[in-house]
Amino acid sequence: MSICNKCGLPEELCMCESIAKETQKIVVSTEKRKFGKVYTTVTGVDEKDIDIKNLAKQLKNKFACGGTGKDGMVSLQGDHKSKVKEELVKIGFAPETIEVR
Repeated sequence: MSICNKCGLPEELCMCESIAKETQKIVVSTEKRKFGKVYTTVTGVDEKDIDIKNLAKQLKNKFACGGTGKDGMVSLQGDHKSKVKEELVKIGFAPETIEVR
């Protein structure tokens, strides 16, 4: 059984990620890239506290699109701006910390 370095609880009971989800300031926006393609970007996610690759995987599966998660940013192919906030809330992020632009 291993112990979390941050909170001192056993790994199975570790609350670091759920606490981090409530304190993030997340911005959801869209941007046009090459050839007029629209991408939805989720920025402001702290990579130290939250597994960004797993978050990107969950969002890509939910919206059935391609994308990537790296450098504190999740990029999703297509315009999913209206649906991303509600999905992030389901995952465990606090609604008041998510800003849609």
